[in-house]
Amino acid sequence: MCLLCSRTRMSLSLKLQMAGKKVILLLVFISLFLGIAFADWNILNQKKKVVGPSLKNYCESWRINVELNNIKGFDVVPQECVEYIGKYMTSSQYKADSGRALEESMLYLSSCCTLAGDGKDAWIFDVDDTLLSTVPYYKKHGFGGDKLNVSSLETWMKESKAPPLEHSLNLFNEIKGRGIKIFLISSRRETLRSATVDNLIKVGYHGWTGLRLRALEDELTDVKNYKAEARRRLTDEGYRIWGATGDQWSSFDGLPSAKRTFKLPNSLYYVS
Repeated sequence: MCLLCSRTRMSLSLKLQMAGKKVILLLVFISLFLGIAFADWNILNQKKKVVGPSLKNYCESWRINVELNNIKGFDVVPQECVEYIGKYMTSSQYKADSGRALEESMLYLSSCCTLAGDGKDAWIFDVDDTLLSTVPYYKKHGFGGDKLNVSSLETWMKESKAPPLEHSLNLFNEIKGRGIKIFLISSRRETLRSATVDNLIKVGYHGWTGLRLRALEDELTDVKNYKAEARRRLTDEGYRIWGATGDQWSSFDGLPSAKRTFKLPNSLYYVS
């Protein structure tokens, strides 16, 4: 009788051990599955399709992180956010955001600068989406959702039809009125000089001191270094760069830098 009980207990113990191993294996499998699933999830993952009410939050998060320079080097706007970005770039909010940045520039100007009056006080502007808007072009070409066709964009630029950013025009005239020399440093090619000058004058910009465009030898240099070199030439000539205004971080990166920089919003494209 005791022998039978002993065998029964051993059999039960073996069954419990086997069941325990199965439970452990199941828990390990579930843990691995959840780990992979959560590791793959990322709100900034452009390839992940987001649906439902969180789409607006996702696209706004993407846009804000572009402006903060956390998202870099993107070729296109995520397809699920093209409509959202298009609405923002044509909205009163975009105009208000740009206007606020330029109002801060005005406040800075009113208190920052002790101008020497020797003709060496300077301010730098970018051109595209700083003085002139390319939004009309991108409106017809997918609001950044299509990969940029440089030839198509330059053909549009040659028409000299880009509208001004009104707040930028006001700041431009305010700076010029204070006797500060204005230098335009653009990543446009030198072949677009005539069209660029015509466009700027047509919409009300005039009286700048210099317009720097990319010569053939500059095209092998990335925009960040090209613009930093342009600033270096100005400082070598004795200019004091009180401020710089642009829509891309590459307009400000590198040394020498302006004393203050003011970035305008632009999540249509990224220039490095």
